[in-house]
Amino acid sequence: MTTPLHRLFTHHPDSVGESYGQHFGVALGYGLRLMAAGACAIVHAVLPFCFEKTASTMVRRMVADMDQRSASSTPTARSEPGQAAVPAP
Repeated sequence: MTTPLHRLFTHHPDSVGESYGQHFGVALGYGLRLMAAGACAIVHAVLPFCFEKTASTMVRRMVADMDQRSASSTPTARSEPGQAAVPAP
């Protein structure tokens, strides 16, 4: 029997075929990479000769990784609480 609190932490990870711990690691990794890309973009704003393509390259790689993960996940991977599951292509 799962409690409402347990479901808050597990519904989305379950919907993408991950445990809470796996999802935590993946989401944390994306968050840290986004912060690094943001820092590069800020430095680039002040010093345009630095990190000319670094932030955009990092973001493109993350998008490609997310797209690949989405394509290889379960059919309910794109469902959120209250939304119908969208079958994977």
